Formats: sequence, structure tokens, C-alpha cells
Amino acid sequence: MRYLNLIHNISNWHLYLAAKFGRAADDPLEFSTRGGVHLEVPRRLVQTFKEIFMDECYMVGMGRAIPEKPTILDIGANAGYFSLFALSRFPGSHVLAFEPLPTNFRLLEHQRMMNSDRDFTCVRKAVSGERGTLALAYDAKDSFSTSATLFAADSGHLDEITVETLTLHDIFIDFGVERCDLLKMDCEGAEYGIFYRSSPDDLARSSQIAMEVHSGPQEDENIEALEAFLCKSGFKTRRRPVGMLWAWREGR
Repeated sequence: MRYLNLIHNISNWHLYLAAKFGRAADDPLEFSTRGGVHLEVPRRLVQTFKEIFMDECYMVGMGRAIPEKPTILDIGANAGYFSLFALSRFPGSHVLAFEPLPTNFRLLEHQRMMNSDRDFTCVRKAVSGERGTLALAYDAKDSFSTSATLFAADSGHLDEITVETLTLHDIFIDFGVERCDLLKMDCEGAEYGIFYRSSPDDLARSSQIAMEVHSGPQEDENIEALEAFLCKSGFKTRRRPVGMLWAWREGR
């Protein structure tokens, strides 16, 4: 299935195989999707590319179809591969991507510029339960970080960066989002504050959620607690033991 997804999603899929078997030395790898989206994948981020475009990790647990011309929020966009996947898979989609780390954001913004014909907005901020700032633990020596975290005590990282934050409510108001058709999240522990501090009205604006959940030190910072909260908030849910959680509302 992984290779079928590669062929289905990527028009020059043979480049991945050439790189995998040492027949191509390109770095970054430059792919084009079947939907006409262009992306650069440094060798360092091939695993992330595979998860999005070959495993389709955020799509496998969807509980409802995505409508035409959806509004999609990508919270914790990293280098933007899910945003690019969404722009390709859902023609006419409006994608808002949020990524606070400077190294990641530079590549994210570069990907946006490569696809300037798409409705793709990138914001260099983290999303949290409060507007202001927060500290993230990360490895400053890493050219791209896929493991920044709020849980510094357990991270093993010695570096820290303070980033600007906004809330889910701020996104809806500041960017004029009336309805979110898909809320994708991989925000390294911020998911608890985002959801637990959102009002019922703000939660109701999202019709579907696909997220990676990161366990924290508090009693309610685990996938079971978050799933229970979303169920009480009117969502149907599905999860996988690897830490993936999907939630959706029916009849909207």
C-alpha cells in the first residue's frame, strides 16, 4: 500500500526509488504531486515525507469525507508536508499552516513560495491554550527539528527557544475562519491546552480533527483523557496505539 500511495500521490515517484537504492544523489529531493504541487525534501526529512505521502498517516482514520474547497488548519506544520499533501489532494483548499521554529519555518515558507498559485498561508507562531509566549525545548544544532516539545524535563534537549503563541479562537478571529473542515495537529504537547481551554463554540467550528498525541506529566495529558474530552464535546473518535487520534462531528 505504501508504494501504491507513492505512485498515486507523486508524479515523479521514480525519484524516491532512485534515491532509496543509491541511484540518485539529489539533496534535497524535488517532487511534484499528481495535483501539481511542488515540494523539496531534504534527505534529513525523507521519513516525514514517507509518513505523509506514502503512509498517509493523518488520513487513515478519517471519520467523514472532506468537502470541496475545504479550509484546513495545519498546527505544527514543520516543513509543510501535510499542508502540501492537502493542497494537492483537495483542489481549491485554503490551508493555514502554523510553525514556530525558525529553521522549520524557513523551509515551510520556501515551500509556500514554490506553490504561490495556491491558497496557502504560513504563520511563524505556535498555537497554544493562551496568547503570548511559551518555551520549547529543542536541539539547536539540528537543521530541521521534528522533536521540539513543551515537556522539557523528558526531552533530553538542552536548548530552549521562546516563541509567540496564539489560540484556536485567535485563529478563527484573526484569519476570518468561520469553519474548519480539517484540523491537523502535531504540536508536541500543546494539544491539551489548545483543546481544554477552548470554548464549546470554538470547538464546534471544527468538523474533523486528525492529530498526533504526545503524553505529558499531568493526569489529563494522555490520549485516553483527550479522547474522553472530545467525546464529551460532541465528537466521534477513533485512535491507534501509536498515538494517533481522529475526531469528527456527524451531520454538519
